[in-house]
Amino acid sequence: MALTQEKISFLKDKAALIRASIIESLIEAKSGHTAGPLDMSDIFTYMYFHALKHDPKKSLWPYRDRLVLSNGHIAPVLYATLAHAGYFPISTLAHLRKFGSPLQGHPHREWLKCLETSSGPLGSGLSQTVGMAIADRIDNGRSSGKQFYCLMSDGELDAGNSWEGAMLAGKEKLQNLTAIIDRNNIQIDGFTEDIMPLNPLAEKWRSWNWHVQEIDGHNFEDIDRAIGEAHAVFDRPSVIIAYTIPSKGIPAFERKFEWHGKPPMTDDEIRVAREALGIR
Repeated sequence: MALTQEKISFLKDKAALIRASIIESLIEAKSGHTAGPLDMSDIFTYMYFHALKHDPKKSLWPYRDRLVLSNGHIAPVLYATLAHAGYFPISTLAHLRKFGSPLQGHPHREWLKCLETSSGPLGSGLSQTVGMAIADRIDNGRSSGKQFYCLMSDGELDAGNSWEGAMLAGKEKLQNLTAIIDRNNIQIDGFTEDIMPLNPLAEKWRSWNWHVQEIDGHNFEDIDRAIGEAHAVFDRPSVIIAYTIPSKGIPAFERKFEWHGKPPMTDDEIRVAREALGIR
């Protein structure tokens, strides 16, 4: 489906609503992660409102595309997007991280049946997605029509399991697998290049037989071109390194690693966040 200017306008508006829902759920929970959910809102919006084959009324539709969230701590953006896409009422977001809620701090399949996996241990999502893609090939050959997506953080690439999954996917030439890396350059205790340098990141993926693209993760046209190009590659998996701004949408919080793992808590922080996102 072509990405028209009308659709881009729709996606921008939807991403703004999702960001607002993320912040309101974090304020209510009084715990959780701010930076990653906000900076991945545009990509999640694009995936669920343009790219993915899925049906909120039939969450286990067998012909759906599969989207795995590897860095489960950014669950608020997954939950907010699912709610706005119609998987459950938006009012449920007020129960984020509450005891007995289906919206656990990290996604849990037994609590929310529309999820593809449970996630939490960093680095495991890519291997899970590779396994799904290989199983699909065994069951259906190369032409099942499903796409498999793994959304990852740059900080979690410190975990060796990520690279084991990358090597296996390259070896198996999983052409229907696309990894999207949130390259926001932060992790919980600092900047990625200070904690554990990842560069040259693109070259590492190329060395394991991946098709590599680098994009602006807030530009819907960039995202659309990258996904289209990934689908056109038939001899290897694809990785999209999406450069993003941590806490995108709240200038006072942007690019500060301190917002990786905390919500707005003080009256001033809450006011600043709500004003920036147009929440009344």
